Amino acid sequence: MRLKAEGLDRHLVMPLAPVYAVTGPEPLLVQEVGDRLRRAALEQGFTERERLEVDARFDWSGLAFLADSPSLFASRRLIELRMDGAKPGDEGGRALRRYCDAPPPDTVLLVLLGQLERSAQNSKWFQSLDRAGVCIQTWSVETRQLPAWIDARMRSRALVPDREAVMLLADRVEGNLLAAAQEVDRLALTVGAGEVDAPTVMAAVSDNARYDVFDLTDAALAGQDGARLLRILTTLRREGVEPVLVAWAFAREIRTLCTLSKDAEHGMAIDAVLTRHRVWERRKPILRKALARANSGFWRGLLGRCADLDRLVKGQRAGSVWNELLQLSMDMAGRAAFADAGNR
Repeated sequence: MRLKAEGLDRHLVMPLAPVYAVTGPEPLLVQEVGDRLRRAALEQGFTERERLEVDARFDWSGLAFLADSPSLFASRRLIELRMDGAKPGDEGGRALRRYCDAPPPDTVLLVLLGQLERSAQNSKWFQSLDRAGVCIQTWSVETRQLPAWIDARMRSRALVPDREAVMLLADRVEGNLLAAAQEVDRLALTVGAGEVDAPTVMAAVSDNARYDVFDLTDAALAGQDGARLLRILTTLRREGVEPVLVAWAFAREIRTLCTLSKDAEHGMAIDAVLTRHRVWERRKPILRKALARANSGFWRGLLGRCADLDRLVKGQRAGSVWNELLQLSMDMAGRAAFADAGNR
């Protein structure tokens, strides 16, 4: 049975199905649907939880073993199979079909799949999950939908934002729902319940005691000195910020500059370009500086560097991720020399 995520609350008042499969391109939304299903399972007495992580070396016989083994600690059990975009292959497909043909009693299987291509959705193993239980599809939040999503998220945390506050957050986190969720949770902790305006958001997310990835990209766009770039990047690394998030933030800004600079080189005034692309008023000064510093060819070159950085982050080539991030920030800021930022 197919179910939209919006209808999940109504579904969860009923006894749970033996199988749930959750799919979608946005990991945060897949995870949150999984969280809701776990809570419902616990409320319905599924107090034991087994978790399996699927990777290239995963032994699919473990799923059959759990299906055939009685629970040791509780009468009802939740088996969570985290695939996160991994393909089951022939062996996994057979294991999933066998499980769905005869689901064990007093057991719920929760399969978190990530994004699936059309061919995977038409596969025998996915169709068996659909027949045996409930498949829940989540969707990406498009750019035009992001402000409404942030507004609803803030209100669910007892925050009452005005439009400018919502648009400020939307501008900072466009393309990354996980970052948006983290910023909203941070606001809820630091500001507390009640009305929230843009200055309040700015003060909360620009706490001088720490930095975030947007401080780094803004500093690079503004052409600030290497010492400051190094200080921000070092702080991010010390605070445990994942390099993939930093790389994403750089790639996002550089893609924007590629588009803006191309329009400017076709004769459009910079202010008109910024207005056309709906750049938020407070970000216009640093983008003007960046556009005045280099042409579209420069930004396209940096975008190619971002692709190399992505491979480095994923372990597909050798090198120091943090050194590469620092060098990219220096180049983005127009700082040709590395010396004033310190040694590698």
